[in-house]
Amino acid sequence: PPRYSPPVAAKPCACPRPNKAVTWHVLGAGSLGSLWATRLARAGLPVRLILRNSARLAAYHQAGGLTLVEPQQTSLYPLSAESLDAHTPIQRLLVACKAYDAEEAVARLAPRLNPGAELILLQNGLGSQDAVAARVPRARCILASSTEGAFRNEDFSVTFAGQGSTWLGDPLPANPPLWLEQLTTAGIPHQWTDEINTKLWRKLALNCAINPLTVLHDCRNGGLSQQADEVAALCTELGELLHNCGHSHAARDLHRGLVQGGFIAQDGGVTLVRLVGRQHVVVGRDHANVGRLFDGDLELVGTGQRRIGMGQIGAAHAVLRRL
Repeated sequence: PPRYSPPVAAKPCACPRPNKAVTWHVLGAGSLGSLWATRLARAGLPVRLILRNSARLAAYHQAGGLTLVEPQQTSLYPLSAESLDAHTPIQRLLVACKAYDAEEAVARLAPRLNPGAELILLQNGLGSQDAVAARVPRARCILASSTEGAFRNEDFSVTFAGQGSTWLGDPLPANPPLWLEQLTTAGIPHQWTDEINTKLWRKLALNCAINPLTVLHDCRNGGLSQQADEVAALCTELGELLHNCGHSHAARDLHRGLVQGGFIAQDGGVTLVRLVGRQHVVVGRDHANVGRLFDGDLELVGTGQRRIGMGQIGAAHAVLRRL
């Protein structure tokens, strides 16, 4: 098998000077927020991070910026940043914080939004988007559903771990925004859809099929290939639920979507092991959720799934319980 060397220390990115385009304010410096922010900045677009409080802002300045780890390079992006309590006007806001934090955070930012401001809500699942939109009735809210793979090595450092794509759409009849061209320039794979709610319902159903079973069986997504009957039965039940609630398009061929979409590797095998710093990143066909091994210790992966996954499972199933 091919051998991979640890990435060298991050070097400051020689990004093009930001142009006079509208600034991308990015709320949240987690995995996807950092992944979008660094690629937008690399394309020469103006980006400004919004962090939770002054303590987080100080920690960010101590880190010197955001670090993006990719297979062939590691780059440092010293982006501008501010706290939630700043007063800078906002025209375009990428909401990349967790779903359960989104409503409160956006409510605090509402007085700073310009008339006709645009929000891109980068939360998978459902429920939080409506709550956010209700807080900013004069803004345009564009919903997103992403399958890109990324994880944080440490504070303000993100590893790009799996190529995916992002569906974007407006739940109200409207034309696609012109800034989609900026995503293309930044190398952010995306597609516009007039049926974004269907995409979000389908992604929610896929998460409901995968996340609980990976915790119950203490395995990565690919390990569910050994639980084929259980996965198929759960997909059938979820499909019936969606169909009965008027979401037949989202319910169509859920099980086939899991396999063909790469969420479950049929052979359960690992196709690539890459050493990133002290972490072994295991990338199989389940690229949307990357398993991480520390010093070859599989038990830490299972423990992390159980600890982190339960919050995601609770949020997903809370929506289904309301149906």
